[in-house]
Amino acid sequence: MSVVLGVLFNGLASAMILYVIAIGMSLTMGMMRFVNLAHGSFAMAGGYGLVWFGEQLGLPFWVAIVLSVLVVTLGSLILERLLYRKLYGASELEQVLFSIGVIFVAAACARYLFGPSPQNVTVPAGLRDTLALGEFTVSSYRTMLVVAGALLFASMCLLLEKTSLGARLRAAVDNRRMAETLGIRTEVLFTLTFCLGSALAALGGALGAEVLPIRPSYAFDQLNYVLIVVAVGGLGTLYGPFVAALLLGIADTACKYWFPELGAFFIFAAMVALLLWRPNGIFSRI
Repeated sequence: MSVVLGVLFNGLASAMILYVIAIGMSLTMGMMRFVNLAHGSFAMAGGYGLVWFGEQLGLPFWVAIVLSVLVVTLGSLILERLLYRKLYGASELEQVLFSIGVIFVAAACARYLFGPSPQNVTVPAGLRDTLALGEFTVSSYRTMLVVAGALLFASMCLLLEKTSLGARLRAAVDNRRMAETLGIRTEVLFTLTFCLGSALAALGGALGAEVLPIRPSYAFDQLNYVLIVVAVGGLGTLYGPFVAALLLGIADTACKYWFPELGAFFIFAAMVALLLWRPNGIFSRI
């Protein structure tokens, strides 16, 4: 029983990291209609930012995370203004080729600045402890990941469904011309959405640096999993990626524990079955 609980809990922690990273891509692809495969590069940048501020400059763990997210958000704003905005009306092929190029550039920069080896991250002493729940022992760090993911999910639901910003964004997605006629500045909204997605990716990369190693190939390593979460969950939704991340995180952890020789076979097989049943995702808005 303790083994099952351990697999379930560790899978839940992994799911929360995937959700935090993938929700930004879901918003970008579903609401902005932009195929940004380089989304994982912002998560990688968040992890490297934590390494830089925390390990090299010696700042406290949480301060390093905040600074890392802020720097990545500012960088994403600059990239959106200079590069991404020019491709909003381009074809999907052009967007894909551009974003893959961004991944290669980001990986080369990371390799040049930090080297090819995975980076070590030192978490606070309180997060290195364990919590006893009866006969079952859980990691404080993974407990933090689960709590952080749940709080972020609730916050995103409130932001996009209960605020005027969320209402304007949904209106711009449903009918951009009508929204502009009503005085909604859609370009500003899309910039905010892009920066929000990048900030969430950076937060996921920084929080999960202990679980998902930060290295130059990070964006490529996690691209398959993030795309599965987005495709299975559905574009432009909040609930879809959350449910898909839970399914993927728990199933992937279980397969690695009980069937390591099969790798990710069950994950991809389940993805194919789900997409045959729901081609647009479980909760797709499009």
